[in-house]
Amino acid sequence: MIVWINGAFGAGKTSTARELIDLIPNSTLYDPELIGGHLRRLLPQKRLAEVTDYQDLPIWRRLVVDTAAALLAELGGVLVVPMTLLRQEYRDEIFGGLASRRIPVRHVLLQPDETILRERIAAREDPDIPDADQRVRQWAYEHIEPYRGALAWIGADAHVVDTSRIDPLETAQRIAMAIRNGEAAVCEIVQTPEPTAETLAAGVLLFDEQDRVLLVDPTYKPGWEFPGGVVEQGEPPARAGMREVAEELGIELAEVPRLLVIDWEAPRPPGFGGLRLLFDGGTLDSGRAGQVLLPGSELRGWRFVGEQEAAELLPPARYERLRWALRARERGTVLNLEAGVPVG
Repeated sequence: MIVWINGAFGAGKTSTARELIDLIPNSTLYDPELIGGHLRRLLPQKRLAEVTDYQDLPIWRRLVVDTAAALLAELGGVLVVPMTLLRQEYRDEIFGGLASRRIPVRHVLLQPDETILRERIAAREDPDIPDADQRVRQWAYEHIEPYRGALAWIGADAHVVDTSRIDPLETAQRIAMAIRNGEAAVCEIVQTPEPTAETLAAGVLLFDEQDRVLLVDPTYKPGWEFPGGVVEQGEPPARAGMREVAEELGIELAEVPRLLVIDWEAPRPPGFGGLRLLFDGGTLDSGRAGQVLLPGSELRGWRFVGEQEAAELLPPARYERLRWALRARERGTVLNLEAGVPVG
């Protein structure tokens, strides 16, 4: 199990984590900031200059998950992780990666009043690097506004502890109690096993009366997606797409959808790639669209979007797949793609 302690920079996450490992049997402190520090030594300066925060590096997010899994395999028990996560898509990627390894996460937010938070930042000192105090304080101040912006999703996702008038020990005691009595519950996030070979996946495009396409927002990975998923062994791909639409949206398709594109996705470690199929599920009128029901543990939202908005929401590879699927739909044909590019 992982206890992930979130909060603003300067909220007291590390101090609380150190107290908490004394209260939870067989627990270990795991600070992902150490991974960021080592990446600064490992990666070329040119790559580091492309980001403003090591959390923006995909390798950091991947290593956070892989290191946690390795530590739990080695030590067992509980990992206490004091780490600020303000971007929801990074939470999705990291927590989803942990869920795929069957590692439950209890997400806790330390939330002091902003006035008190600013006072704590102002008083912060690091005896090991005294010259860095001003830089660290400035960094913390600059991230108060992004923290405010992230409170809506963090507060809905995490167990909140008001730390305005309590010290790290009492904060840790409250967290330990919330874990014991279930108030800090395991995050409800889909547990999709990591693939061990190439996969075959089927997605279904559903349209509204303005010909906008329906996209869903998964809880377990960054970026928006089409309804669909991995085809099970012995299952016809089109039927798999119909099953996924029913499971994800509560919509039963009356007819087998028409194939639009076949896209071969190249393996990019740690991913294995495979074949990705997109089908035309037809039009949902306003009445049927109003019947959409999402599984909260897997999807947090859905919307109909035009092609331009889809380009902003979808990762590039998925958008290229959608773009060519829309062209295939217009032409009444099927397109064969390799890594998003038509061939043949």
